Amino acid sequence: MTHDPTEAKRREMLRSGQPHRDLDKAIVKMDTKEMSELFVVHSFLAPFVVVTRKSDGVKGTLEFTHNPRWYFNFVPDERDNT
Repeated sequence: MTHDPTEAKRREMLRSGQPHRDLDKAIVKMDTKEMSELFVVHSFLAPFVVVTRKSDGVKGTLEFTHNPRWYFNFVPDERDNT
């Protein structure tokens, strides 16, 4: 099993309710259908999902909440898009 250096931080974000606080501030909120129309999903690492934007092939992450399921705050991954 490989060590995930982000696991502790991600778990703390979930425990603290950060995804829901971030959702309250998000300008664009997508349900699963809307997100799937705009992005290709590669993997989930709660509270993030790794995606590629269909319109231009830009890779990045979205934050998401579990219940209700919303996707928001797309951030391009500068390392994969240079």
